[in-house]
Amino acid sequence: MNTVPVRGIQARDGMTREIEDIVAQERTFSLYLNETFFSGMVASNDQLEELGAGFVICQGLCDRIDRVTVRGNEIRVDAPITGVPLREIISTGTIGARRAFSPVVSSLSMDIADIYRITGEIETETWRKTGGVHCSVLFYQKDLLVKSNDVGRHNTVDKVVGHAVLRDIDRSMCILGCTGRQPRDMVAKAAHAGIPVIISRAASTEQGIETARKAGITLICFSRGDRFTIYTHPERVNNLHIDPIQ
Repeated sequence: MNTVPVRGIQARDGMTREIEDIVAQERTFSLYLNETFFSGMVASNDQLEELGAGFVICQGLCDRIDRVTVRGNEIRVDAPITGVPLREIISTGTIGARRAFSPVVSSLSMDIADIYRITGEIETETWRKTGGVHCSVLFYQKDLLVKSNDVGRHNTVDKVVGHAVLRDIDRSMCILGCTGRQPRDMVAKAAHAGIPVIISRAASTEQGIETARKAGITLICFSRGDRFTIYTHPERVNNLHIDPIQ
């Protein structure tokens, strides 16, 4: 991921000084789907093939990708579109994340120790240095598969999902870890991708939690240090000892 140094004036403890900071770069890309312009995208300039593949899958537009090519600032995805014709999607502005999805079916289970371990991996050097990007990770059968950084939290999910899609990884055995919040549209991405578990350092929303419940996704948020909150489908987490609300 590209970063650049910039000069600034930092104030701390009543003192000011000139500093050189490292900041994330952002670029604008055009996504073409089956040779038709589909959408403009603001993203970080890396993992672009993964970004294109993951975006199309996570929006629920198709179930597989035939090919992704990157030409300059153009990301071109070839894929068999399912459901509504592409021209109708473009003309109405309807995006796949608003469509119905099938409940996620998975035999995956995990221990509390796995949640702590995965949470510890939801960071990168760029994330630590800049404070200006989001990070997502994807674990496959509890082993780290890929990490991504991006200026957009949605893009980080698309990138790690795209990595799995392009390598034909069984997504029903994957765990998604994110730095970003989990409202409905973010949870829907995992549902369309068939991923059964989301672990986030941040919060969810009422609709995000309800979407996870309907989609059969185990949604774990506020995963920081020695704490986390399981909102939906706790049956995938082994050996939970739960004290009821008094």
